[in-house]
Amino acid sequence: MIVSASYRTDIPAFFSAWFAERWAAGFAEVENPYNRKPYRVSLKPEEVDGIVFWTRAARPFFGCLDRVAEDGVPFFVHYTVTGYGAELEPGVPDWRKGAETLHALADRFGKESVVWRYDPVLITETQTWDWHAEHFAELAAAIKGATDEAALSFAQFYAKTRRGLAGQAARDPDAAEKRTALATFRDIAAGHGLALSLCAQPELLIEGVRDAACIDAARLSRIAGRPIAAAAKPHRPTCRCAQSRDIGTFATCRFGCRYCYAA
Repeated sequence: MIVSASYRTDIPAFFSAWFAERWAAGFAEVENPYNRKPYRVSLKPEEVDGIVFWTRAARPFFGCLDRVAEDGVPFFVHYTVTGYGAELEPGVPDWRKGAETLHALADRFGKESVVWRYDPVLITETQTWDWHAEHFAELAAAIKGATDEAALSFAQFYAKTRRGLAGQAARDPDAAEKRTALATFRDIAAGHGLALSLCAQPELLIEGVRDAACIDAARLSRIAGRPIAAAAKPHRPTCRCAQSRDIGTFATCRFGCRYCYAA
């Protein structure tokens, strides 16, 4: 079983004490967000094949990662660094701190254990395509050497996203614009030793851009040095994720990103 911790909230940034307690106990009780029924997820090292962590600020969590590593459980960290600024990401640390933490994670656990997420790609009056090209290049240069993959997706305009972005003049570009931008992102990433992957938007894929699997059993297998078998169980039809159990709770992240899907 692969554990996801968590695409619903930022456990490393805000709930390190909780995770440490649950890891020591060997299980977590989680409420299903759709039917409100609780379920139990084992956190016994012998029953966990691997863990995928998601965060924007991992420093408070290094001790927990050390413990997971000491217990022999393979893991990797999706580390989101976008640098959109306080107007869109009011509680998020400066992107330079994010880049530094990516390097610290790679130094401590190996660069296979880190994936940089530039997600979502959002177009506004300020964040134009030209802005993204320049900014992504700056981030890629700062992150170079800390990971082998940059994962991105273009913003999805769910109702809650539109409400959060009210007043930002955000728009959803057409497919042709997105594919042109992907080519730019791909070339910038390649120039900094990064493979580019696109999350759950296969209709936009172009040559040289991989279809992302965020719950990536293959990456966990490489980290573990042994095969980790996991059935495909996508969160949505276009998703390539392996089956996992998530231990987070929606609407508990404190970063306040205005485009958030999980708030």
